[in-house]
Amino acid sequence: MDVGAVGFGRLLPGLRDRVRSAAFLGLDMEFTGLHSAVPQNNQPSLFDSPAERYLKVRQSVQRFTVTQLGLAIFTKENSNKYVVHSYNFFLFPSTLGVTDVEFTLSASSIQFLSHYGFDFNKFLKDGILYMNEVQEESLSQHLSEGSWRVCSAVGRNVMKKAIDEVTRWIVAAEEGETMTLKDLSGSHMLEVQLVLRQALQNVWTQPLEDGEVVVKKVSLQQRRLLENSSYDYCRKELILTSARGFTNLFQILVEAKKPLVGHNMFMDLCHLHDKFYKPLPESYEEFKRNIHNLFPVLIDTKTVTKSIWRNHRFPRVSTLLEVYEVLCSNNLNPTDPMGPVITLASDCSRYAEKKSPHEAGYDAFLCGSVLLKSAHLLLHRVTKCSDTVEADPSFSQYLTALAEYLNKVNFIRGGASSINFSGEDVPSQHPPPLVVRVRGWPQMNERQIYQELKALCRFDVRRLSENQFILLSNKFKHVRRVLRNYKHHPHLQISVYRHWRHSPRVNCLLQDQGVEKEVPMLTAGLLLVIFHPWAVGLQMRSRLTRSKLTQEHFPTEHKTMC
Repeated sequence: MDVGAVGFGRLLPGLRDRVRSAAFLGLDMEFTGLHSAVPQNNQPSLFDSPAERYLKVRQSVQRFTVTQLGLAIFTKENSNKYVVHSYNFFLFPSTLGVTDVEFTLSASSIQFLSHYGFDFNKFLKDGILYMNEVQEESLSQHLSEGSWRVCSAVGRNVMKKAIDEVTRWIVAAEEGETMTLKDLSGSHMLEVQLVLRQALQNVWTQPLEDGEVVVKKVSLQQRRLLENSSYDYCRKELILTSARGFTNLFQILVEAKKPLVGHNMFMDLCHLHDKFYKPLPESYEEFKRNIHNLFPVLIDTKTVTKSIWRNHRFPRVSTLLEVYEVLCSNNLNPTDPMGPVITLASDCSRYAEKKSPHEAGYDAFLCGSVLLKSAHLLLHRVTKCSDTVEADPSFSQYLTALAEYLNKVNFIRGGASSINFSGEDVPSQHPPPLVVRVRGWPQMNERQIYQELKALCRFDVRRLSENQFILLSNKFKHVRRVLRNYKHHPHLQISVYRHWRHSPRVNCLLQDQGVEKEVPMLTAGLLLVIFHPWAVGLQMRSRLTRSKLTQEHFPTEHKTMC
């Protein structure tokens, strides 16, 4: 169901009731961009620690905005049946009495949204307003001081037209007569009333449906009686409620504390924090604490399905829709016909009839469905040997089956496999890093090394010294391939990175102290912690994967290098 600013207020009470009675919630979001091109080094890298990646994402979140938020409310009925109400909320930053919000459009992201049928008119013309706590505090202060003003150019034009109509009418109007202003939309209905009441002491306003405001000529005594009464639709608390817009629903989600399910949801969580709660803090740990307080139970279906691929021979697919289709097939678990039944509510049945990938409401529905089917698969395989599989497992049983994945959000291409919002982050198990020594090719840089290797395999590249570069890959086959193909290369000597041998700072220190290179690994590791902090992650990664790489992945001639 598509929801814009016009119908949101009427739906909010019903949404509150449904969220409170839900088993869990599916979430997805669409943005005007993902990764900001400013600064240049803002792109994700395998070298990134979670804290480093967070700072990059923080910069992007501050530049881009949310165009669409999908919320799928899963309510359990009898016999393992779940009814889903899926909503597609179009959002737009508030322009109501706050500093004008600026945001960036990424050409590739806009093209992507357009390709999948995104309705930009709904986003621009009927987007639901929202604001975070800092913006709300600013607006509240302006209202109390009487310094509230219209920020948008469109709003100023609407105000000018409304004031012209009312001032011409009021000259000849008798006390008690009314007129109606029409064709007002969104925040303009509130802005018109505030401006007229501030400018003219002998008028009273009352909003109607369908974008109309009634203006009535009153005496000063009547005006004083009406102000701050139950008939005053411009009371401060009502203005703030209206200005919060979608943030009212966000606060309902926070209060309900229902499990929140997404797919690759790190970026979604950053936007939730920044747009509806508070601007993202500089501290990564503070961000994690805040999110855990807001949503104590997070489930990332990417984290869950990655584990299923490894441990349960799950077909390896890439998109959320493909994961859903595989889980819906009978081939995955033919011995268990009693999986959860997922039914879309009648007012959200469009998704049952037509696939709508990358529409936020549809993807939120897919997230929740993948969660239920994955949980049932795990529960069935855990209990099938003991003959204790229940025909109608509770959602709490599903959560028990998913216990090892709770609050672990997938970390894409970096120094951790997942971000743990309730504990320590989970380190990645990528192949060990490689080091490239350049001979005979002067003034080589990271980009040139990348271009040289990209036809064969993909690595992230970082300079180590004037003629040395570190290579990181998340695929063992790429490491094997480049070591094999560049074994006798005349200009590029590539080998597995070993800290005590390749770190320029450690080597310099050892030479200054007259120490031979064959120092114990522990001593070199301690020196590296002091003199080359970013490489500590490489050391940990190398140790985690060295045994596996030697025994399973490398040809015999490379084993001694590990």
